[in-house]
Amino acid sequence: MGEVVNVLVAVAVVVLVVRWATSGGKDSSGAPSPSAVLGFRPKNVTTEMVDTVHSMFPDIPSDNIRYDLLRTGNVQLTSNKILERGFLPAPPPAYYTVYPRAAEPSAPAQPAATTNQQNAAASSSQSKKSENLLTRYHLEGRATGTSVGAAPEEVGGKAVWEDSAEKREASLRERKARMILAARERLLAQQAKGKQVDGA
Repeated sequence: MGEVVNVLVAVAVVVLVVRWATSGGKDSSGAPSPSAVLGFRPKNVTTEMVDTVHSMFPDIPSDNIRYDLLRTGNVQLTSNKILERGFLPAPPPAYYTVYPRAAEPSAPAQPAATTNQQNAAASSSQSKKSENLLTRYHLEGRATGTSVGAAPEEVGGKAVWEDSAEKREASLRERKARMILAARERLLAQQAKGKQVDGA
């Protein structure tokens, strides 16, 4: 009777081994298992993990992030990899048979208030482009009072620590005006030399 039990156990073991070997990496639904397709056993990855890494590195595609997270299972390891290398390798084509491509948003949704602020900033920058430094700092009347070729230290004047904040502010404003006027004079001199060279 003992031999019959041994034979039955041996037959059961052989049947289980044959079934496991011939299953070909397919799960019960008939689709290939992720571990057979990818060549490693994937870790559990949530969309929050992918979103966390993607929010830190928006230029890295979500599929690359998910593939690396499937390998590591750790947001910190994936982030360190990006910081060290500057990129994550693209997943192999077999990856897309198990995990369909993630739809990348073309542009992140912005609140209307942010868009309005950006439009206001763009219109104000366009109006600022039309004005120059002389009009911005009200230096139109002083446009011809600097010596060309003076050293920057001489143009800005020596910085002296004034007693009160108002005097320091006035001194700073005056030095800034002198530097703007000196830069304008140098630019005009360069343009005049350029015209002389072109004319000759």
